[in-house]
Amino acid sequence: MPEAPANWAVWLGSCFAIAATGTWLARRYALRRQLVDMPGDRRSHRVPTPRGGGIAIVAALLVAIAWLSAYQPGHMQFLASLGIGCVLVAGVGWIDDHQPLSPWLRLAVQAIAATLLGWGIVQDGAGVVTGTIGFIVAMALVNIWNFMDGIDGIATSQAILVAGAYGFIAGHASQAWLAFALVAGCMGFLPFNFPTARIFLGDVGSGALGFALAGLGVWIASKDWSQAPLLMLPLSAFLIDASWTLAGRVARGQRWWLPHAEHAYQYWARRTKSHKIVTLGYAGWTVLAGLFMFWSRDRAPAFIIAGVMSAFMAGSAVWACSRWIQRKDEAAGR
Repeated sequence: MPEAPANWAVWLGSCFAIAATGTWLARRYALRRQLVDMPGDRRSHRVPTPRGGGIAIVAALLVAIAWLSAYQPGHMQFLASLGIGCVLVAGVGWIDDHQPLSPWLRLAVQAIAATLLGWGIVQDGAGVVTGTIGFIVAMALVNIWNFMDGIDGIATSQAILVAGAYGFIAGHASQAWLAFALVAGCMGFLPFNFPTARIFLGDVGSGALGFALAGLGVWIASKDWSQAPLLMLPLSAFLIDASWTLAGRVARGQRWWLPHAEHAYQYWARRTKSHKIVTLGYAGWTVLAGLFMFWSRDRAPAFIIAGVMSAFMAGSAVWACSRWIQRKDEAAGR
């Protein structure tokens, strides 16, 4: 792991405190404004729960980006594009949390933010191809984190584990400490969201988490592309569940952009009647994936690619098995 700045305790403690205090304030605001998610067929929770708490993580992340810009001014353009893009994604999510917007308008704003991110990556010394990859990854992860934010703690805990894994594999201090700042911000929010949610991330938080992780991952990969396959491993739980579920909805001719409760994690939450078990199960997978990533980073490329493919095949098999069990339950009327 790269060497920490001398004020690491202040750095991480500040991000944690901003997020924790901000979440408490966001909950009070949401209750006062009646920004509440109600239970329903497309929801996995059973009691009305305020939303929009992810704005506190965004605030902590923006402070960290500003701080890092002063600490590492050589990456100013990338960090500025990351920060502005995060504001755009979080901003349209915040508006949507108050008054539902057209999904196409949200997608357009996300595309602008992803374009900014790609530009920032290019300005940081990477090529146009890398910038294009940054655009694609940002668009994907923003929406994956939004799709997968459906039970207590799952989106935030996955962001903590992914960002933490990236922090340990990062090539230099600025990457690592942006990752750990995101971890600290999410840790400040998590007690309000798990094991029993008192507030949800909302679109403001889920989209911003996906965007931040996309920027962080592509930034690390752009300095050493041999690490790129490994960086997919901590994302694998969400990538597999979201990708196969989306593919199934498209194949069945369903309107894939509408809210639904067809993801594997949502099914298992209904079957086990426990958000905690499912969130911890997904966390266990990601911990193992992160450990394999860390262990494999100095191995031969062929070994890395084979390991990554094996992980995704195993995860896909687990997903397919869960769908088979789900269809049997549905046929039995359970």
